[in-house]
Amino acid sequence: MKCPKCSIKLKIVIVTVEGAKSYQCPKCAYFKFDDKTTEKVIEELRKEHLKIKQKVVKLSHNRLGMYFNKHIISSLELKAGGEIIVTVPDRKHISISVEN
Repeated sequence: MKCPKCSIKLKIVIVTVEGAKSYQCPKCAYFKFDDKTTEKVIEELRKEHLKIKQKVVKLSHNRLGMYFNKHIISSLELKAGGEIIVTVPDRKHISISVEN
């Protein structure tokens, strides 16, 4: 399976949801969950914390960012231009809350 953004072969990464697989591009920030486990991942996201190993990408002018997977976007009903609250409780954690 190849990355739809940069055509690099995706690598399989086991994520913390029991038995779920994620295909991740080693070059860009693209990732996709295996079709067989997509529903399970969405269900786990609704029930409890989901951990996804994610690359931090360079944006511009010394800014960094990350992309949200389409399943996270749909589960949290995120929209472009919507607002989120970012909290930094300590030097190892970031908390993101959705504004409703």
